[in-house]
Amino acid sequence: MSGVANVEIWSGKARGDENFPVGSVLIRHNLRRHIHAFYSFARNADDIADSPDLDPADKVARLDRMQAVLLGEADPDVAPSAAALRVSLAATRVSPVHATDLLIAFRRDATKLRYETWEELHNYCRYSAMPVGRHVLDLHGEGRGTWGASDSLCTALQVVNHLQDCAVDLATLDRCYVPRVLLENYGASVEDLRRDATTPALRGTFNALLAMTDSLNANAMALPRRVRARRLRVETAIIVGLSRRLAQRLRFQDPLARRVKLRGPDVIASVLSALWFLR
Repeated sequence: MSGVANVEIWSGKARGDENFPVGSVLIRHNLRRHIHAFYSFARNADDIADSPDLDPADKVARLDRMQAVLLGEADPDVAPSAAALRVSLAATRVSPVHATDLLIAFRRDATKLRYETWEELHNYCRYSAMPVGRHVLDLHGEGRGTWGASDSLCTALQVVNHLQDCAVDLATLDRCYVPRVLLENYGASVEDLRRDATTPALRGTFNALLAMTDSLNANAMALPRRVRARRLRVETAIIVGLSRRLAQRLRFQDPLARRVKLRGPDVIASVLSALWFLR
């Protein structure tokens, strides 16, 4: 990595490309820049882990440098988004642990290509997804009593994202998050993800993962009721609704044929159902 001034990689992906709102207008104005600082850090680290042009050792080394900058142990110019997040954390007094937890997942992405069991995938989500919700909750001064429902929501979002991108992940990175044991239970294999359409065995696997996601989304429905900040209550209710609707779309549409996405009616219905939490 000698001669590399900035270790970060930016994919060009914008907040509008995400499935779910990132620092939307529902977030208090004075907190949005801090949400965006965390998002930029996470996006750049994710892009390092997903780069097809870097070898695993280089990816891990870059992620290590991001952590060093975040913790004030390296020149901030080496990782600008990590430096910006360090400033944000100092201003808000939120712990850096959520950001460093994310880096654990991204280091894993740099070196791990297959998952054996649901439990192993869930442990990955502990670091790849749960820290995002925990950071937002801490930023709003919410108590840890909100973490359980938030963890369920973030894990559900991660799993549906894996299902959305299962074909692309395998084709571009040779990475598969669908657990091997679950595939074998339904008579499917990783290679089935390279097909143009989902086989009955693969559909059984997807539906099993979606059933687990439904359980997570059911747990997540408690989150808006536990959040004290009124605007954040509405935001979390919208995201729960979107998560449930995307899981439903994945149950009836084929992610191998095309990327399954939320539509306008999904967003409208989720927003309308969330308005109850304005009371």
